[in-house]
Amino acid sequence: MSRSSLQSRLPFLKEWPPLDRHSCRADLWAGFTGAVIVLPQGVAFALMAGLPPEYGIYTAIVPAIVAALFGSSWHLISGPTTAISIVVFSALSPLAAPGSEKFVQLAITAACMTGVIQLMLGLARLGALVNFVSHTVIVGFTAGAAILIVTSQLRAAFGLAIPTDQSFVHAWLMWYRELDATNFYVLGIALTTLLVALGIRVWRPRWPVMLIALSAGTILSVALDGATHGVRLVGALPAQIPPLSPPDISLTKLREIAPSALAIAVLGLVEASSIARAVALRSGQRIDGNREFIAQGLSNLIGSLFSCYPASGSFTRTGVNFEAGARSPLAAIAAALILIFILLLAAPLAAYLPMPAIAGILMLVAWNLIDFRQINRVLRTDRAEAAILLTTFAATLFIDLAFAIYAGVLLSLVLYLNRASKPNIVSLAPNPEDPRRRLVNIDRKPVSECPQLKVLRIDGALFFGAIDYVEMKFRELTAAAPEQRHLLLVGSGINMIDMTGSDLLAREGDRRRQRGGTFSLVGLRMRARATLERSGTSRHVHRIYTSKHEALGSLFENLDMNICAHCTRRIFTECATAPMTAETEAKLKSG
Repeated sequence: MSRSSLQSRLPFLKEWPPLDRHSCRADLWAGFTGAVIVLPQGVAFALMAGLPPEYGIYTAIVPAIVAALFGSSWHLISGPTTAISIVVFSALSPLAAPGSEKFVQLAITAACMTGVIQLMLGLARLGALVNFVSHTVIVGFTAGAAILIVTSQLRAAFGLAIPTDQSFVHAWLMWYRELDATNFYVLGIALTTLLVALGIRVWRPRWPVMLIALSAGTILSVALDGATHGVRLVGALPAQIPPLSPPDISLTKLREIAPSALAIAVLGLVEASSIARAVALRSGQRIDGNREFIAQGLSNLIGSLFSCYPASGSFTRTGVNFEAGARSPLAAIAAALILIFILLLAAPLAAYLPMPAIAGILMLVAWNLIDFRQINRVLRTDRAEAAILLTTFAATLFIDLAFAIYAGVLLSLVLYLNRASKPNIVSLAPNPEDPRRRLVNIDRKPVSECPQLKVLRIDGALFFGAIDYVEMKFRELTAAAPEQRHLLLVGSGINMIDMTGSDLLAREGDRRRQRGGTFSLVGLRMRARATLERSGTSRHVHRIYTSKHEALGSLFENLDMNICAHCTRRIFTECATAPMTAETEAKLKSG
């Protein structure tokens, strides 16, 4: 196979930055740091998803390698994430008991379906779709997910018999009723782990916080002989590489999982793309959204064949990877390979890992998920965005996580369409202080307008959704200044005109002509002008000009000179040639 053929199939061969001894050393060190970080993370996230702990490790290995090979980001690392884990648990727990063989099979099948959906979106080159999902959706969803994470860990952190299938409200009510039955051995281990993690995070933030905190909780559990005092342990992990596990693609299973898989796919793509772009801003790299979609789809599809549940871009691991000095996707591959080595050697040690320690770590993770600064900013700044945030947050807590994602995305699209349907319409007039009399926004600089000619600029798209709003504005202008029978529309800010928009301009041209005026266009982009000419709209307007100077000079000839004779504004250059009455001349001299 030729090199060009290989490059077409394996994009990393030509997209990776040049590798040398120094960059490889930096990538290997970043990979080692990432492997140490993800070991306790993988265990914790798998338990959060309702799966045996080893599945979190598997998901941190295979998707990370595949996404690194086929993605466009040099630093993004895929694997188990908080948001995806809690959605998996929420979506699949009504279908099977968490931790059961059936539940594991459903999670693997969900990964397969998620991968197929993401891959199809990538191949259809729909990578730009994530730009239409408001970041506020993710902020509201993660804040709600953070509270659900804490809720799910009440049982493990306090040693209480709270069923895992309880709703948010019922879980907290049961915690309050059972508070007297708290196991203080369990609570002590959870608090110790949490406090050690907080302390290290403050004093030594570059150290592997989770690993050290879990070690502290494990040592305390062993010292207190926690197993004999009701402290549950994780149990030994199987010392093996990710085993083969074909997903169940029967029609029945696909129907059960499809709605949840779609929600996971959308959330995963938004999460991964957002993280990749955030890191790219710091590294100066350009991200290809379509390739990221394909990479995430392949990572989940291939991962499902190796016992992985749905994965996405990990904010924590990606941040650590970048800060550790990673220079290419080799760091992600190195982290996965080192993790396999650690798994084969250290798997038996997980038998001593206490569940309360993991609960303490997950509560810290939950706290970090809540972006208080962004929430406060949204609530103070934009009512529409605040409504999206609160709706997504409430749906996450009280309804269903998959529905919360759909609701947030739908609200984002509604908000976008609402804004797109109301393009900015600006009134313009010549600036008398400018020798060239350039047009300025009269709202920013109050200057006089011509009493006969109205000049407008539309910034946005003239498509079917904006027609009612624009037509209403045209009629409001006519009602406010009926003497301004002539209208010049500056089209430099119109990025697109569809057939409905063309019809609107034709109707306005006919309406102005019936009132004895004119409707003209100037500065249209080539694509918009071609649309008007193909649709026949150009026959309904007075003229389409190429420059504002030409337009104003030509339209001045259509003005009523009797009105001009009594006008003292004289805003156009051509007004100097217009006749004026003696009274008007006296006013101009005195003013």
